[in-house]
Amino acid sequence: MTELGELYQEVVMAHGSRPRNFRRIEDAEKHSDGYNPFCGDMVSVFLKMDEGRITDAAFVGKGCAISKASASIMTEAVKGKTVEEAQEIFESFHKMVTRGPGGKYEVDGLGELEVLAGVAEFPTRVKCAVLAWHTLKAALKDEGGTVSTE
Repeated sequence: MTELGELYQEVVMAHGSRPRNFRRIEDAEKHSDGYNPFCGDMVSVFLKMDEGRITDAAFVGKGCAISKASASIMTEAVKGKTVEEAQEIFESFHKMVTRGPGGKYEVDGLGELEVLAGVAEFPTRVKCAVLAWHTLKAALKDEGGTVSTE
């Protein structure tokens, strides 16, 4: 197994079993729900905002280790970021995990999120990795309803 592959497994297992920011933010200014009908993963994303900046991010839900790990790392990555910066991180992350097996991607600004690059090798798991991100995007845009990966 490659060094990145080993790191991927370690980080996914750590975040999947002990996710960071796994809680509701009762007084969140922004919130959205997401659902992956393919596997049953569900996530709710909560954001505290101050003048266009994400001051706190959290999630609750149920799902596989990849889904939880992605949501956990995402909440860490967007804290302190402006809405525009969070959207840029979303775009970079989305390009990385949807690029297809063997495809190239930019690592700038991804930080710990890069360990999820291996998800692109397993197309059926991409929806698990992007569910929280599409839910975040909907929360930032104040879209109602439930985001679906279908």
